[in-house]
Amino acid sequence: MMAARRIEPDLIDRLPAVRGRIKADAPLAQFTWFRVGGPAEVLFRPADVADLAAFLADCPADIPVTVLGAASNLLIRDGGISGVVIRLGGAFGRVGIQDARLTAGAGALDVTVAEEALAAGLGGLEFLSGIPGTIGGAVRMNAGAYGREIVDVIESAAVVTRSGALTRIGRDRLGLRYRGSALPEGAIVVEATLLGEPDSSDRIEVRMAEVRARRGATQPVRARTGGSTFANPGGPDALKAWELIDRAGCRGLRLGGAQVSELHCNFLINTGDATASDLEALGEEVRRRVRDSAGVDLAWEIMRIGSPS
Repeated sequence: MMAARRIEPDLIDRLPAVRGRIKADAPLAQFTWFRVGGPAEVLFRPADVADLAAFLADCPADIPVTVLGAASNLLIRDGGISGVVIRLGGAFGRVGIQDARLTAGAGALDVTVAEEALAAGLGGLEFLSGIPGTIGGAVRMNAGAYGREIVDVIESAAVVTRSGALTRIGRDRLGLRYRGSALPEGAIVVEATLLGEPDSSDRIEVRMAEVRARRGATQPVRARTGGSTFANPGGPDALKAWELIDRAGCRGLRLGGAQVSELHCNFLINTGDATASDLEALGEEVRRRVRDSAGVDLAWEIMRIGSPS
């Protein structure tokens, strides 16, 4: 069992001075798509990359640091998160385009990047309009949708290491794989350069509309959810996670205020009064039923962080 969240009354006094905003015992549920979870021991919102780098360089090594993006594929447990939670916004949301290269800050929403590419007549990035997250998270998890992934379009990513060093990593060294990467331990993605393909804005818009329509028809986009809950098992003949969940009789299954979506059963939903514990326990019950019925051990795709209480 995970230990209770460690509270250090004077933690904020041990931290370096910053130009951004910093707050102790800061609520986090409002930032998450599930709308659940406990507070951050300290929440830091850096003013820019230099502010982030200086903070990490001087932050005591024994203090844990967690990065929060759009929190669309994240479950924060009810006890909250110890140490410092960093949320990238403001300056980290900028998008620039030169020729066929699009450079986006880690805090830029994936859908915003797709829209900027459309405006510039760059194709190949339409799939991002179907991913509810930020570019930073998309790089770290090699996010994908409808047949394309970040690995197909990325040229490089800029990261700030735990020591405060800023470095750029090329595509071949990112180690992007199915829902994962080989980023250095503790590294924070601050920017990514993506490669598009010059195309007609009309054609790009049609493809984006198809992505939005497909997502809206098959996913509970208006619910308090966290995206795909479990990764699809490997192997060319393997059933997808939702098929295994459906066959195990879990569609619509409820536990407290948490429910398996009726529309897409690889999505968990907060029906209004769920706790993080409800959602995680329901996910574990789904895993148990799939394991019992199909002999498959589903792996969580949603990140679960923090302590239970």
